[in-house]
Amino acid sequence: MAKARTTKPVKKEAPAKKTSSTNQTDMKTSEIRDLIDFIAHSGLNEVNVETKELKLYIKREPDQKILKSAAPVAAAPVVATAPATVIAAPAAAAAPKTEVAVAAGKKTADIKSPMIGTFYRSSNPETPPFISVGDKVTKGQTVCIIEAMKLFNEIESEVSGTVVKVMVENAQPVEYDQVLFVVEPD
Repeated sequence: MAKARTTKPVKKEAPAKKTSSTNQTDMKTSEIRDLIDFIAHSGLNEVNVETKELKLYIKREPDQKILKSAAPVAAAPVVATAPATVIAAPAAAAAPKTEVAVAAGKKTADIKSPMIGTFYRSSNPETPPFISVGDKVTKGQTVCIIEAMKLFNEIESEVSGTVVKVMVENAQPVEYDQVLFVVEPD
């Protein structure tokens, strides 16, 4: 009598899924965006994430207030809220606003740099400066350009008046909150 042959079911392995590098990149980009959103809403000011494939450092400026004083105050800072700074994934930023500090007891106002970057008085070397000493400026008028991370940001005046002094030379680096122009308000 012939014996019936029994076979065991063979377990087949699922074929390895192919993932394209663009899908992996997209996922990482979305994770980075989620992390940025989390930081923006969590109150954290600084995060450093390191994996074997990626190093990510995100720092944002804490909420700051604009201080104005009628009487002289020793070293009273005048600052504006700055947007989050992202090193790993730069995003398109809105045109930043300048700061105006009205000096107590004087009739001048300072137009300050809202960011770190390179100061330019005109849009290109062949054109005249946006403003010069003695020029009248109006609120919202472009006064200079600051290049930061290969982005050219038009800086607008927050005060109307006459330019008294230009504090920075063309194509020079500027710091956050550095005085760019002194204006005598109208």
